[in-house]
Amino acid sequence: MRPSISFFIPAYRCEATIAETIESILHTNFLLGDEIVITEDGSPDGTLALIKTLAQQHPEIKLIQHPYNKGGGAARNTCVQNAQHSLLFCLDADNLLLPNSILPLQQQMEKTKADIAAFQELRFFSKPSHEVDFIWKVPEETRLVDFLGDHRNSGSSGNYLFTKESWKRAGGYPEFAGALDAWGFGLRQMMAGCKMVALPDSGYLHRHGIESYYVRDMKSSNMSLKALQLLIPYLDRIHPEDVEYIMGPEGRNQWYEKSSEHPIRLKGENETRRLAAEIHQPSSKKMGLICRILRKLQSWFCN
Repeated sequence: MRPSISFFIPAYRCEATIAETIESILHTNFLLGDEIVITEDGSPDGTLALIKTLAQQHPEIKLIQHPYNKGGGAARNTCVQNAQHSLLFCLDADNLLLPNSILPLQQQMEKTKADIAAFQELRFFSKPSHEVDFIWKVPEETRLVDFLGDHRNSGSSGNYLFTKESWKRAGGYPEFAGALDAWGFGLRQMMAGCKMVALPDSGYLHRHGIESYYVRDMKSSNMSLKALQLLIPYLDRIHPEDVEYIMGPEGRNQWYEKSSEHPIRLKGENETRRLAAEIHQPSSKKMGLICRILRKLQSWFCN
């Protein structure tokens, strides 16, 4: 029997997807003693009414309402603050767990003595059939140098298992960062010395191709400038040349999006970035899809 887990979901404008998300938790991943904490973040659609109906059907759901939209970081923090267990799993309201996937993830966390355990593969889908369009595979362990060297990592997705203690050490999710709240939280965890691992040959389903939280925010704001605000408290740990780059005219408007091309290095360390992610596609897909994917990397993350 594994320890009890508080699954949590930040919910905003997700009436079309959240029922399926909850079902993916309850179906083979939920054990007696677990809970599902949902913070409804002032949605203008029917999200709140739907969650209330689902909560009546499933007493395991704990619903918290924000009186107005506070943003993803605040919604995630409210979930954690109302969670009763020391292990937490954040699942965005448009993503899906695969059957029987949480127990081995928890066992990997325990085996490696990690603070954070993620699935190794983000399996991106856009069709109701859940057919996988492409796969993003991350290393079995993400070091700080890897996290800074490429923004495409487990921390950016935010859908992983972690300890409440690591949330406290990180100071919670940033509430000013818009859709970079998950990346910012991962950054804070890594800077606080938390260990992030991935379970080999595991995955979850990550929805793409919709007008998600990340896509909406990316269209309306400069992600590199927003990421810089998150990095500022840690500039003393960044290589001086890279501080000059991200603060200067060449990098400040693009360093985050182009981190795979221009990795951010740590000061005074000889470690180099490993390949942060690999992209795969099912063999039945046409090669032309790769080109479309590579042109749309910035819209990978949903929520």
